[in-house]
Amino acid sequence: MRLKKYALPIFLCTLLLTSLACTVFVGGPDYSSLPAIPISAEAIQSMQDEVKRAFEEGALTGTITLNFTEEQITSYIAARLQNDATLQQDNRPLITDPQVYLRDGQMQIYGKTKQGIFTANIGIIVSVGVDENGQPKIDIVSADFGPLPAPKGLTGAIAAMVREAYTGTLGPVATGLRVETITIANGIMTISGRIR
Repeated sequence: MRLKKYALPIFLCTLLLTSLACTVFVGGPDYSSLPAIPISAEAIQSMQDEVKRAFEEGALTGTITLNFTEEQITSYIAARLQNDATLQQDNRPLITDPQVYLRDGQMQIYGKTKQGIFTANIGIIVSVGVDENGQPKIDIVSADFGPLPAPKGLTGAIAAMVREAYTGTLGPVATGLRVETITIANGIMTISGRIR
């Protein structure tokens, strides 16, 4: 009889502790049908090599064409999320497992986010163009965090991160480059411009 008396409270306590130790997936945009994009240090290095190649050619011709792949941009953004404290919450990245797809004229960023015990898939669609000063113009078209509210300042942080990806990758030469076009199609972002 004594065991029956404590069975329900012990069961409920065990259930509560188990649920606190776990995370609960609450949905969000489904991107599982898209191919997984690998993340690697080699992709980041190849991005830097592409910039060096383009500017060496540009020194001779005056024009620059950069081609970045989904793997290069995904790897760069994953590294930024991991290492930049402004893109972290409670010492963990705001977005984990990022995947960046370059399709239909847009940069589509997917990943996972965690708030408390809840995790959700997220999807952020970014439009990249050129402003009147020949600099990249980055606009967040949409941000889907499933049922979770968007973390404070995340859309601004994403826009800043994409902008930083441009200036950080190009480094000091970015100030001497006037971008004329940015096209996104079939997994490639092409940036064309002239050296000022």
